[in-house]
Amino acid sequence: MKFSKYLVSSALVALSSAHTTVFNILVNDVDQGTGNTPGGYIRSPPNNNPVKDLTSDDLTCNVANTPATRTVTAAAGDKIGIQWHHNDNTSSDDIIASSHLGPVLVYIAPTASNGTGNVWVKLAESGYENGTWAVQTLIANKGVHSFTLPSVLAPGNYLIRPEIIALHEADASYAVNPARGAQLYMECIQLNVTGTGATTLPTGVAIPGAYKETDPGIVFNLYGTFTSYTIPGPAVWDLAAGTSNTTSSAPSNTYVPAVSTSAAPAAPSGGASGPSTSTVYKCSSKTSSVSGAAPSAAPTAATSVSGVSGSVAIYSQCGGIGYTGSTGCVSGTTCKVINDYYSQCLSS
Repeated sequence: MKFSKYLVSSALVALSSAHTTVFNILVNDVDQGTGNTPGGYIRSPPNNNPVKDLTSDDLTCNVANTPATRTVTAAAGDKIGIQWHHNDNTSSDDIIASSHLGPVLVYIAPTASNGTGNVWVKLAESGYENGTWAVQTLIANKGVHSFTLPSVLAPGNYLIRPEIIALHEADASYAVNPARGAQLYMECIQLNVTGTGATTLPTGVAIPGAYKETDPGIVFNLYGTFTSYTIPGPAVWDLAAGTSNTTSSAPSNTYVPAVSTSAAPAAPSGGASGPSTSTVYKCSSKTSSVSGAAPSAAPTAATSVSGVSGSVAIYSQCGGIGYTGSTGCVSGTTCKVINDYYSQCLSS
C-alpha cells in the first residue's frame, strides 16, 4: 500500500513535533489516575521527545529512568490499557501526529532489574494489518492500547514498557543521517501484579540491544508501496495474550531502503522539540520486506495562505486537504503551504 497522503519531506513533518507520551493506565477499563506527575507511577521523561539512538540507555525507560513514587496494582489476567497523549489528558488531544505511522508494542521486566540486562519480555505487539497501522488504531481509540497480563504470571513488582515506533522518517538510517531515522517513544510503568500465578518471566532481551539499525522494522520506507511490515525485536512471549498485526502476505519483490548522507534541515528552535541527544553510531544496510520508490522530494519553497490571526501555535498544522481545525496562526507567524495535505504556522 502507498501512503501518498503522507508524501511530505520528513524534515518538514518533523517541524510539527506532534510527539507523544504515556499519561495514565487503566486496569480492567478503570482509570488509575494521572501517572506522569510528581507522586505518580510512571517513570516519565522531562518531555515528550522521541529517542532515536538505538544504543542509548535512554531507550530503556526514556530519559533518566527515575523510579516513580507509586505503584499500580493489578491481578494476573487483568486487562491493561495504556493511555498515550500528545499534550494533555483531554478528549480533544490529538494523541500523536497522524503522519507518525508505525507499530505499538509492550514489554515487561522485573522492577528489581531496573531494566538492565536481558530482562525485557515482549507481551504484545501490533503493526500493520489489512491496510491499517497500529498508530491509526491507537488514535481511533483515543490513545488507548490494551493488552492482557498473562494469567500465569507470578506475583511481584514489574516494569511495563509501552512503546511506539514512528516510521515517518525511517526510510533513512538515523546512524547515517541524524536528522532522520525511526522515532521511538516509551516510558516505564510501575506495576504490582497479584494473583495465584507461578510462572516467572523467561530470559528476555536487553534494551538497548534488541534493535539494530539494519532491522527491516527500524529502517522502513513508509512512502513506498508495500504489503507487509516486520515488527522489530523478539517474538511475543508464548504465554502472553499479545497478538501481532504483521501481515502474512509476502511482497512481490524487495526494496532496499534509501540511506541518505545529505543533512536534512533541522527543526527550528523556539517552539518545536527535537530528538534526544545522540552519541556515536555504526550502521550497515539491510533489505526489508517492502517494495516501492523512495520518498518524493520536499517542495522547493513554502507558500503562504491567507488567514486571520488566531490561536494555532508556531510549527503546528493550520491547513491542508482533510484538515478541519483552525487556520489562524498566533501573532508573528503565518500559515504556509508545505504541500496539498499540510500547511504549518511558521515565522512571518
